[in-house]
Amino acid sequence: MSNIPDNAIITVAGTVGVGKTTMTRTLATELNFRTSFEKVDNNPYLDHFYADFERWSFHLQIYFLAERFKEQKRMVEHGGGYIQDRSIYEDTGIFAKMHADKGTMTPTDYQTYTSLFEAMVMTPYFPRPDVLIYLDGDLDTILSRINSRGREMEKQTPLAYWEEMYGRYQNWIQSFNACPVLRLDIREYDLLEDKTCIHRIKDELNRFF
Repeated sequence: MSNIPDNAIITVAGTVGVGKTTMTRTLATELNFRTSFEKVDNNPYLDHFYADFERWSFHLQIYFLAERFKEQKRMVEHGGGYIQDRSIYEDTGIFAKMHADKGTMTPTDYQTYTSLFEAMVMTPYFPRPDVLIYLDGDLDTILSRINSRGREMEKQTPLAYWEEMYGRYQNWIQSFNACPVLRLDIREYDLLEDKTCIHRIKDELNRFF
């Protein structure tokens, strides 16, 4: 028996390699929901950004903000029933803040970005997710998953980057309050090893509805 309404919007969040895509697809199949994934193919800033972080970080973050805002609106207009891979909240709480902290986004640009984010998203009119599923786990398990999936760009990324990203996500989720949060430890809910644990995940979600 499921308490989860057909029009629910459930967002999956967590650091790189934690299993967001697997969770999104498996849960959508279990609930007969649609999926929403980040669109990167037609991003006009991505190549420029990787060539010059300082010049293009603000442009890239504004682009992501606009696209995620439109996607959130689209899901609601379609009547909900979506599992979403990555939230709009991670853009400001993790990535834009990291650029500001590291000096690859100017203080003025960061202030402009956060002001726009708050005006668009942190209002009663923005359609927030019903639940945010935060996938958690120890760093060693996450690093093992990153290595096992064998993406060349990720394998060449310095360990210090993954450590920093992990720490930033841990700090971010501690103060996140935009919607209810279901925290799942990927060692206890490992969809890669045991697909049947999706039934336990659905039981956990039932408590929020």
